[in-house]
Amino acid sequence: MNIEDFIISPPKIKTEKWQIGNFINTEIIENSIVLLFVSDFRGAKGSGESQDFRKVRSQFYRLSHLEFETPICDLGDLISGNSTEDTQYILQEILSLCHYKNAIPVVIGGSNDLAFSLFSALNFHQKNINYTQINSKVELGNAEEAISEKNYLTKILSSKNLSVKNYHHLAYQKHLNPQESVNLIKEVEFDILRLAEMMNATEKGEPFFRRANLVTLNCDAVESFAESFSIRPQVNGLNRREICAYMQEIGLGENLKSVGIFNFNFEAENILNHQLLAQMIWYLVSGIDLEKSHPKERFFETFHVMVDEENYTFKRDTFKNLWYFGPDEKIENCLPCSALDYQTAKEGKMNDRLLNFLNN
Repeated sequence: MNIEDFIISPPKIKTEKWQIGNFINTEIIENSIVLLFVSDFRGAKGSGESQDFRKVRSQFYRLSHLEFETPICDLGDLISGNSTEDTQYILQEILSLCHYKNAIPVVIGGSNDLAFSLFSALNFHQKNINYTQINSKVELGNAEEAISEKNYLTKILSSKNLSVKNYHHLAYQKHLNPQESVNLIKEVEFDILRLAEMMNATEKGEPFFRRANLVTLNCDAVESFAESFSIRPQVNGLNRREICAYMQEIGLGENLKSVGIFNFNFEAENILNHQLLAQMIWYLVSGIDLEKSHPKERFFETFHVMVDEENYTFKRDTFKNLWYFGPDEKIENCLPCSALDYQTAKEGKMNDRLLNFLNN
């Protein structure tokens, strides 16, 4: 497939020598970060017409490069297909090219159902995918209907051809969801975290990004301030500082392969919205670059906690100061957790998530 037939090259943006725009590539490079902007919002009952990404690009290109060692590529703007399914297919093919070169694609724009393409493309290259989503809603529509933001998650979780190891749903809001959807996620023993548990600090949410292969963000989960930040804005959500902190945590994930940022309101006139999205991308890039610089050899301290006459084992990465739970000598067989989980255990209270991990 000739990707030039489906992509509009990014425009020239004047930048200074120290800014990211001065270092941007336009081709997929081995072990790089690949940005791809998408206009297709038909899965959210919007249009597939071309969006104007210049404001976001200008804001991102003019941020400091900070001598990042990871190459950054801006492929350009994906031309929407004749149908949503066409866009999904073309997107999957381009993402697959990125995975062949061990590059991390970051899809920016389009409706939330495009997460299906990110999952499908990655599923072609690896199985047992760890998928973490930040989304204020848990939508589990009919998988038999045409793909949309209402049923893409059902299609991912129910498909015999897609291999889900773990699914984590973060930042859901109780008042926006039917209780049966939340209960269903819990019944199949996937993790779900309320918005209230993610506010003010990233400690509770970070463990769900640490081993994620795919992370997607529905911008509806970010609070709107000066103007609608997303196509379905919410007054409650992660604030500006919180979402940037979480974007860096996403980038720091040790197994990250693909990222999607969906439902952004590109028609917003207030430059602060475009500035925020640009800085979210910057923090993501910063996290990815920082993770690549971390030493591969790791050392752990082991801590034992007695709760109700049961001995539980916690481990701490001495370099990253990250915590794990479980007695196994191989750290990959232990569960990512937080320092708060350890402190709570010392007080005699065990997190249900940790106990379920041992029982399984």
